Amino acid sequence: MSNHFLYSLARPLLFSMDPESAHHFTLPALKRAAALGLTKCLPQPQPDPRTVMGLTFKNPVGLAAGLDKDGAYIDALNDLGFGSIEVGTVTPRAQPGNPKPRMFRLPAAHAIINRMGFNNGGVDAFVANVQASRFYQDKAGVLGLNIGKNADTPIERAVDDYLLCLQKVYPYASYVTVNISSPNTKNLRQLQGGSELDGLLAQLKDAQSRLADQHKRYVPLALKIAPDMDGEQVKNIADALLRHKIDGVIATNTTLSRTAVQGMRHGEEAGGLSGAPVFELSNQVIRLLKAELGDALPIIGVGGIMKGADARAKFDAGAQLVQLYSGLIYAGPALVRDCADALRGR
Repeated sequence: MSNHFLYSLARPLLFSMDPESAHHFTLPALKRAAALGLTKCLPQPQPDPRTVMGLTFKNPVGLAAGLDKDGAYIDALNDLGFGSIEVGTVTPRAQPGNPKPRMFRLPAAHAIINRMGFNNGGVDAFVANVQASRFYQDKAGVLGLNIGKNADTPIERAVDDYLLCLQKVYPYASYVTVNISSPNTKNLRQLQGGSELDGLLAQLKDAQSRLADQHKRYVPLALKIAPDMDGEQVKNIADALLRHKIDGVIATNTTLSRTAVQGMRHGEEAGGLSGAPVFELSNQVIRLLKAELGDALPIIGVGGIMKGADARAKFDAGAQLVQLYSGLIYAGPALVRDCADALRGR
């Protein structure tokens, strides 16, 4: 039986639950299936290796951060055929995130709104989960570790949180993503601005250099940015990425725009909007970045990929890799192979 067919059977059950409950049902169920060897039967994309940020990705379709915040399901998720797995966002200390309910489906728009707020068990528990995974132990593929700041850390001290997380995750990461674009931690997106961004990137780059010497291994740094920016803001970010020799950029996180979901149930909920409505916003940021960066550093495209053709559109805009999250909730795990097939030879 195909992934498409199996997920079409499961989706009504999952969509009958509230989204966060469905999330907490699906991942442990996937882990149990993996432990029984059932996920090994899933059809896998054909190998289609790409070298990006000096790393070899077995195919260009990765898992975006946010699905597995604590790195507790890496092995099971790898069985879905991703070319890379990114987990987190993790913060120095455990935190519960924002009050529930904090995740909402908008099925008519193939969209999700979330205001989770970096709920996670803290960086020490996160690192222990990563170390325990077969994926890490066997060096089975590219593993991205995504870092953020605690909600109660003043924005003036945000750099301290990023530096602490970078130090702790560095030995276990293929690459590290610096998340300054979640709309659900107060003032976080302020770090995308001129002087704040310069200060953050300068200190992270300095720490990366020291850690590379210490661990005798260079781990690339990627910056994850928001879609809610005009051309001038994107140009400033691109300039900072080049100036500080950051290794890659992930475009984009969720949007605060509600234009595409006006009048829909849950359409006015606070939080970041993901899924189909962010597709073109993300593509526009990718195009702007590509115009500024050229081939100087790679762009990883994420936002609203619901089918293979959407992944191709990210490449057409200038991305070298793509990542999925919300599309998996609507299309199921067959989306991984659909996108990998669509990008073969690109």
